[in-house]
Amino acid sequence: MTYPPSGAALREPGPDQASAPVTVPAQRRGAPSVAVERLRAAATTEPGRLQIIGAALALLVMVFGAVTVLEVSGRASSADDVVNRSQPLSADAASIYRSLADADTMAASGFLAGAQEPKDVHEQYEKDIKEASRLLVKAAGSTDPSSSSHQEITTLGELLPEYTGLIERARANNRQGLPLGGAYLRYANQKMTNEILPAAERLYTAETGRLSTDSADARRWPFLSLGAGVVALAALVWIQRRNYRRTNRVFNHGLLAATAAATVVLLWLAVGHTVARAELHGAMVNGQQSLDVLNKARINSLKARANENLTLVARGAVLTPDGTQDQYETDYGTGMKALGAELESAVELAGESAGRAPVEAAVNSVSEWQDRHKKARETDDRGDYDSALAQIIGPEKSTGESFEKVDDALELALAHEQDQFDTAAEDGRGALGGLPAGAAVLAVLGAVAAIAGVNRRLSEYR
Repeated sequence: MTYPPSGAALREPGPDQASAPVTVPAQRRGAPSVAVERLRAAATTEPGRLQIIGAALALLVMVFGAVTVLEVSGRASSADDVVNRSQPLSADAASIYRSLADADTMAASGFLAGAQEPKDVHEQYEKDIKEASRLLVKAAGSTDPSSSSHQEITTLGELLPEYTGLIERARANNRQGLPLGGAYLRYANQKMTNEILPAAERLYTAETGRLSTDSADARRWPFLSLGAGVVALAALVWIQRRNYRRTNRVFNHGLLAATAAATVVLLWLAVGHTVARAELHGAMVNGQQSLDVLNKARINSLKARANENLTLVARGAVLTPDGTQDQYETDYGTGMKALGAELESAVELAGESAGRAPVEAAVNSVSEWQDRHKKARETDDRGDYDSALAQIIGPEKSTGESFEKVDDALELALAHEQDQFDTAAEDGRGALGGLPAGAAVLAVLGAVAAIAGVNRRLSEYR
């Protein structure tokens, strides 16, 4: 027998009855939203807030350490470049310039001496050419092939053999008593003056500019590191004050250790960079500026000496463009005027008696040189060439003797200023030494200590 179905579930809904609601499964929420909700939930309890604060403190301390390592490593690298790359290259460029100018001076002096060139003069000429060639090879290996310095080195490498070839022709003709030797010598001097020395000067300017750039990079303030350190230290002080107000406990050993680590890094950074900045600035102002002035003074003295010798070689054959004066005598006067101005600057830049004494000796020798040159010119103008020649290249009371005094004094002054630069630059580089590694270690220790301090506080809730 079958029975009809009964129960409310089998009844047909009436027209006035609403349909039963259908339950739809909630969509699965994404992981980020779940993490945000958990973080929000954790932030409503003190243990949760402490966990968040601990993670934030550790992150701040680590960021402070990382930024310090990056910035200080860059400054230390630039300071190392100042000591080991750019300043030595600048000094080598100055030596190239000086050696070339001295070679030209020795060539003219040897020519004036006649067919039998003095052995010491010839040896000095050969030494200058070899030294310039050696330094050019060294500089070529230390510069970027695409840089302007490398282009100037290439130019010098091409022109130097041409110059030495002209000098050898001048020397060969002079030994035979042929007047053509003087023409070769004058042409060699023109190539040196108009092409080789300007290229050497551009090389020196480029390398000195790179030195200034490296020094400026090393002296830039690490503002990002200092700012990160102040923020991290302020956060550590804030959390300790917060704990004190909530628990009335003065010290938390972990947070105190983290604060000490951050303070040490911040002070080390500020003091170390201040010392490095001061020393590198002193190296540039008291050392490099003096070196620059003294190098230019010595080069001008060499050029003036070469022009003085060529005045007797040419004997009025080369005139100024207006045709009224001897070109070499005019160039001599211009060089001596520049030499005097540079020596005045060198005296002002010399900071102590040890550096001032050789410069003052050079000033006195320049005055003596000018007096002797005036007398030699008067003798030559009277037609007494042999006596004038003795007053120019003679062993005693000649302008050559005065020039050697000037050159020796400037060499001493340059050596003193180079020592001053090296000492200050080394001190500046040393002030940054160890800071990157120390900052990294202290940052890790500070982050661990901050987490340990917060965990000590969390243990009170368990």
